[in-house]
Amino acid sequence: MSPEERQPRGAPSRGQTSRIGSIRPLSVLLAAIVTLTQVPVASAHGTTGSGGLSQGHGVIIAFVGAVILGGFILLKRTDRITETTALYGVFAGIAITALGAVLFEGLSPDPTYTASSMPFPRAWYQPLALLSGLGIMVASFVVGWLRWPSRPRYTFLGILMGLWISYPYLLPGLASDTHPLGYAIVLGTPILVGYVVWKDAGSVIRAVMRDPVARRFGIGVGVVLALFFVSITGYLSFFPEEGFPEEVTVVVLPAIYQLVSWPTLEIAIPHLPFIHIPFFLALSPGQVIVVGMLSALIGLNAALIARHWRVEERAGMTEGTAGSAAIVGTCTCGCCGPLVAKIAVLAAGPSIAAPLYWVFVDSASPLSAVFIVGSFVLFTGSLIYSVQAARQPDQSAAIIPAD
Repeated sequence: MSPEERQPRGAPSRGQTSRIGSIRPLSVLLAAIVTLTQVPVASAHGTTGSGGLSQGHGVIIAFVGAVILGGFILLKRTDRITETTALYGVFAGIAITALGAVLFEGLSPDPTYTASSMPFPRAWYQPLALLSGLGIMVASFVVGWLRWPSRPRYTFLGILMGLWISYPYLLPGLASDTHPLGYAIVLGTPILVGYVVWKDAGSVIRAVMRDPVARRFGIGVGVVLALFFVSITGYLSFFPEEGFPEEVTVVVLPAIYQLVSWPTLEIAIPHLPFIHIPFFLALSPGQVIVVGMLSALIGLNAALIARHWRVEERAGMTEGTAGSAAIVGTCTCGCCGPLVAKIAVLAAGPSIAAPLYWVFVDSASPLSAVFIVGSFVLFTGSLIYSVQAARQPDQSAAIIPAD
């Protein structure tokens, strides 16, 4: 008798069970968000009234998410649950942790820093940007020539990243805000990154994405982190702000984000239907490019890890490198600087947080660009390294879709 014939009548099929399991974490997350929006918030970025949310609630939610994340990883390591169940639990932990971090950032008071708290004068920004950008370009040329002479795309990517860092100080005054070179750098980056990934990891990624569980896990992680990025940077908000419009407002304004000026669509709704909370959304091509690249690269790394778990093989350094890259890169990404600075205020006070703000959050600081560029390189490199390690003869190359 076949397995299908032995299956009890009325029991869901394996495909149905997989689909139901994939829906549960998202359903729980959406229910939690809706529930939290019903809690009155007296004021955003400040103290809350009695019965309202505070930054402490965000810390608690993030801690719960981290416990869930670590717990499911531990259960998987000890073979107490299946790999698929572990992936759903890990995704739920990531989503809850991101929700807690967003609540913490949105409900924390915005610190104000004066120029006297800068660790070094802004006059240093130009030489730092030019030297670091030039150093990256020279290092990319030398390393690419010696290490990967048959892959000039790596050298070109490194040179482009060096230009990204030094560009704001290559052109004087306001000319850099609308210069074609700036737009070429930003628009060319996803094209070159996509070409590198397609050339060196495309076949494996296509095979991995045929696994429905790995595909859903990768897409889910990418979407959650995209929402996390835009929320942390203030481009998406559900918290009341001083001076928030009292009526629905839709405008398009020029704004400088990532090197040059982009037309930015801003939507402000004072009260969303049914849940009665404010809503703000800002979208620009530069923001979509940066957040889209980061989320896509992280999602692909996550899908690759999920695939290794699904085939029940030890990923060794491949899994460890990809997982560490996702964690380190997410925490050190320049767009997460406001969150890091607020955590520093909570943990050590404004005197410690001020240098962090000026070094990593100040849009004029070259180090903020270094972290953005470093995230691109880190996620791209970890993805390619993981794929190449999986292709080695001593590694199992079972990348065919799971049943």
